Amino acid sequence: MIAIIQAGGAGTRLKSISKDLPKPLVEIAGKPILLWQIENLVSCGITEVVIVISKTGEAIPNYFGDGSKFGASITYIREEQPLGSAGALYFAKDKIDQDFILLWGDLMLDIDWNRFIAFHQEKGSLLTAFAHPNSHPFDSDLLKVDSDSKITAIDSKQNVRNYYYENLTNAGLYIVSKKALEGITEPRKIDFEKEIFLPLIQSQNTFAYKSSEYVKDCGTPDRFAAVLEDIKANIVASKNLKLPQKAIFLDRDGTINVFGDFVVKASMLHLKDDAIESISRINHSEYLAICVTNQPVIARGDTTFEEMDNIHNKMEDELGEKGAYLNDLFFCPHHPDFGYPGEVRELKIKCNCRKPNIGMLLKAKEKYNIDLTKSWMIGDTLQDMQTGINAGCKTILLTSGDPHYAKKYPDAKPDYIVSQLKDALDIIFKE
Repeated sequence: MIAIIQAGGAGTRLKSISKDLPKPLVEIAGKPILLWQIENLVSCGITEVVIVISKTGEAIPNYFGDGSKFGASITYIREEQPLGSAGALYFAKDKIDQDFILLWGDLMLDIDWNRFIAFHQEKGSLLTAFAHPNSHPFDSDLLKVDSDSKITAIDSKQNVRNYYYENLTNAGLYIVSKKALEGITEPRKIDFEKEIFLPLIQSQNTFAYKSSEYVKDCGTPDRFAAVLEDIKANIVASKNLKLPQKAIFLDRDGTINVFGDFVVKASMLHLKDDAIESISRINHSEYLAICVTNQPVIARGDTTFEEMDNIHNKMEDELGEKGAYLNDLFFCPHHPDFGYPGEVRELKIKCNCRKPNIGMLLKAKEKYNIDLTKSWMIGDTLQDMQTGINAGCKTILLTSGDPHYAKKYPDAKPDYIVSQLKDALDIIFKE
């Protein structure tokens, strides 16, 4: 598969650091941003690279040459005039005979491209966007997806968001079908998102590949500094899903939000005082933050899947407003017992996902290559503790949630017992 890297931008936001260099040649931790990208591609067997440069970008081919020193075969497209984010693809059409990778040259990344490609091929997608939650969804363009990860719309950051929304941002990495270039018939200025991405969404055949791997724009001085700190802390490389990941699994009710009545509508969910700060600490660590929660209120007919999504979107929004996010959330809608007014009979089953069964944790394990033996389960009941024990995780019980925490599974012995979520993280980060 060919990778096309858009490296022809002016880079005005980073001029205080880049000076006269093209932005993708700025060194970060001893290597140009573009070299980090090429090394990551080559490590996944992607060796044919096309780099789009501006007429003032000759320093890039001067540095990389034909790519042979870096294990790649590199060719160049030179824009004599700016052609936007997609116009130069006109000159790449004769180089492409299959789906291709498209990315921008100011992104620091370390991902398993083969996982990304496999997802794209499994879906038969015309375009697949790499997507992830971030720490500032309120000023980001967000992707709306259905239960099959199909993209249904782009929620522009310019919209007045008087609604709750999923924290799922477009990272700027794509796998694109050659068919997507059929409308590019001349070398003109083209906006990739408006003229290619949006029409493909309307064709109902675009997908979002959600990943926890490291992809960040380092095109401003502040973001550049933040990425440098992450490299020094080994966070960039450790997030690659080729490597086993460590997760902190969090119960929801009584752990992230205040314990009380069953939450059946968004207005009933209120985050605990230390939830945002604690989850932000996880985000800045080598662990993934993953919520796993039983929600039998759906099976009992007390709420709907749609309202449950709204509840969880509210939780994500309130976290995102303060710079925190969950890498993912899994919930079980089932309940084994009958006899509730309005119950949904097809959901009244004994399943493998309802805690203390570990179906939700196994889904997370498969999706994110998680080593459960190096992961933790934090919750406010012994049922949560039994879940962690069943999965082979270490466990921490919170006493600030359900006052009847020992009602079920009284023989489940947590590794630690603390009051608050922040206390639990103190233990984990000291180990």
